[in-house]
Parts: sequence; C-alpha cells; structure tokens
Amino acid sequence: MKLVSSDFVEGQMLPATFTCDGEGQSPHLAWSDAPQDVQSFALRCHDPDAPSGNFDHWMVANIPATVREIPRNGPLPVGSLQIMNDSGQAPYCPPCPPSGIHRYIFTLYALNVPTLPAVKQDNFLVLVEAHLLGSATLTGRYQRQRPY
Repeated sequence: MKLVSSDFVEGQMLPATFTCDGEGQSPHLAWSDAPQDVQSFALRCHDPDAPSGNFDHWMVANIPATVREIPRNGPLPVGSLQIMNDSGQAPYCPPCPPSGIHRYIFTLYALNVPTLPAVKQDNFLVLVEAHLLGSATLTGRYQRQRPY
C-alpha cells in the first residue's frame, strides 16, 4: 500500500495549518494499492517523540473498504468511527510539540473485517494487529513556530 498527501511530503515539515500554530485542520490523505481482500481501513497518527514516549493524535476505525482518501479537514467517510485520543477527545488533535522537532506518523491499516467491534483507545492497536492485511505510513515533522 502507499499513503500520500497533497498537503505535505514524506519526511518534510507539516504546514502550520495542520498544527496548533494554525487552524488545526487534519491533512488530506490518499492511498492506493490496497490488498484485494480488504474489508475496512483504520488510521492512526501518533508522535513517537512526545515526552511520554508516544502520543496518539488521531485514531479512526471502520473506514469503508471502498474509500481511498480523506479530504483536508474531513469529513470522514460515512461509517467511520473516531476513537478517543491522548488529548481526551475523538477528533484530530493537531501537533503542538513542547520543544524541538517531532515526527507525526500517519499509518493506514488494511483490515480483513468490515468493522472493529468494541474498539477503544486501549485496544485499538491490538484489534488492528489481529485483523491486519497490510499497512502504509506517511511521516511529517513539526517544530513550534511561536514561543510556548
């Protein structure tokens, strides 16, 4: 699988509009070359450079198998389910690193089930891994532009 964005390039800096220094919009994401037997997709954006060691910014399950992109700032496809993230909310939590440059890894998972039953933040990755057919990542980086 391949995951791309019209809003940023792999390994490059995220534009401020997708962060706490801008509008906090979620970026456009598109994918291709999914496994033939995919029944749904799941999405995760996390920061492995967070002071806690990892911070989940966005988790979405039950993205229909027919979908191949999410537009900038949504809406999410009908049937999709946003999961509570580490900020205590379900929508996209824009990057806002406390210091230095952080990586924001968007991972798309192709799954062999149409939905992940009873999915929550604490079991999201366990359920994804149990039904995984393939995955793709796209990484953006960000450093605060304003004093914090």
